[in-house]
Amino acid sequence: MLVRIGLLTEGGTPCAVGDTGAWWQRLVRGLASHDFDLYAVGGPLPTAPLPPNTRPVPAAGEGAPPAGPPERTRRRAYGRRDRRRFAEAFHALATGLTAEDAPGPGQDDPAHAFATGLGALADLARDSGGLPGALRSDDAVRLLEAASRAPGARRAAAAAALRDHLAFADRLERALRPLSLDWYDEGALGSADLCHATAGGPVALPGLLAKRFFGTPLLVTEYGVGLRAHYLDRPAADAAGHSTALRTLLAALHGRLAGETYRQAALLTPGNAHARRWQERLGADRDRVRTVHPGMPAERFAEVGEDEEGGEPGTLVWIGRVEPAKDLVALLHAFADLRARRPDTRLRIVSVPADGAGPERGADHCAYLAQCAALAAQLFPDEAPGAHAVGENPVSFEELGGPEAPTLEDVYASAAVVVLSSTVEGFPASLVEAMFCARATVSTDVGAVVEIIGGTGLVVPPRNPRALADACLALLRDPGRRHRLGAAARARALELFTVDQNLAAFRGIYLELLSHAPARHRAGSDVPFAHPAEAHLPGSWAPKAVAAGTGAPDA
Repeated sequence: MLVRIGLLTEGGTPCAVGDTGAWWQRLVRGLASHDFDLYAVGGPLPTAPLPPNTRPVPAAGEGAPPAGPPERTRRRAYGRRDRRRFAEAFHALATGLTAEDAPGPGQDDPAHAFATGLGALADLARDSGGLPGALRSDDAVRLLEAASRAPGARRAAAAAALRDHLAFADRLERALRPLSLDWYDEGALGSADLCHATAGGPVALPGLLAKRFFGTPLLVTEYGVGLRAHYLDRPAADAAGHSTALRTLLAALHGRLAGETYRQAALLTPGNAHARRWQERLGADRDRVRTVHPGMPAERFAEVGEDEEGGEPGTLVWIGRVEPAKDLVALLHAFADLRARRPDTRLRIVSVPADGAGPERGADHCAYLAQCAALAAQLFPDEAPGAHAVGENPVSFEELGGPEAPTLEDVYASAAVVVLSSTVEGFPASLVEAMFCARATVSTDVGAVVEIIGGTGLVVPPRNPRALADACLALLRDPGRRHRLGAAARARALELFTVDQNLAAFRGIYLELLSHAPARHRAGSDVPFAHPAEAHLPGSWAPKAVAAGTGAPDA
């Protein structure tokens, strides 16, 4: 094995936020010559079988994800010395969270204060434990309240009430649980050559600590930015009754964690330029940011992509998770406009169930799907769109895996044009799949759509049904243009978005980071520098780089 990688994940399945949830499986299977130690932050280890080069590392520390309510986390009373250490560290952390981003005269940089406090808390947790209880203590709430009332604090934070401070202390303890894990020794992250985090924020915290304690380089891959997801989750915050002050504190926490991650990472590999812009706005150094597009399997779509039929004339296909951000309402209005001008068209709306969606997410899906079905019935009253009569109704609501849509390949094969109508997107995988299938696409200009499409599809403004209808009609009326765009789209996808290009990029990045990392003497080794960086490279000379037991090159 060439490199030992500590893969930091979000728990369950180590996938980044977004539509590329299986990328990690392809990474660890494709780089079989490397060892991957799997660390699940904030959730259980995956139950699915793992490849031989992947070893799950359980968490048994105080910060391990509890099986029950947060009260089950262990509490430990600090002595006078440790209470003083905690107070100093938490004061710096709280000051960094509550202070305005632009410090006034004579005030410290809030980001620096947050980083100082975070590092001091990590040292305290490693030396004495007890951090989960301390973060929920009355001392922590009093320190947070004092920082919120101090000169230079954010106006919204200064308005926080006691219930806001208690709620924020709870969320802060959950976010900082990785500081209390038992992974920070030579048997765990101390033995990793590098840490690879699949997201920023709390997921990358063990990587920050590995760098602090062992000098281990940190690589962060993001296909979606956590702070952006937090901002977009405003309806959930409103439903939970979060006040403006609490939302301000939570946004500051996510922002500071992301910023510190970006500053400490040896390299950031966003999956698209959209995520890259967010990272740079949050303080990432451009010299340490490198876009690596997610690798997606193209082989399964090869037969559809090589088929010259080009789909069923007049058939539009939308495929994805049914949720308000996909704006199916605008799509249905656009289709009504399109059908008035070309009556032989039909629309297939194929829903893909979200992996691991809870009951609440499932209820939201059903409610929005019912709303869209009711709108379709209103727009086409004489044709009563249904869920199973694909060939008879102008609009059909189907589910992937059902009798009408057994596989992705079947769905894309039926499409003359694939449509994406979203108002919010990260990296839409369905668009890349359509390109693998050589299908012309019409998409809204959101997220990474323009970066993915290039010049191989039509892009229209979001929330504009008329523009969406005009673009679809233009392609339906011109089969030659559809075929040309589809062929160009397939060539672009095969060049940029395959598994091979993704694996090649990370293979090179791992060795590059290792070559720049300082050599470390590991416990149990009698020879300093017994494993130099160049010994990780394949070649007949590698085993002879150091003579066993001498520390000198072979003659």
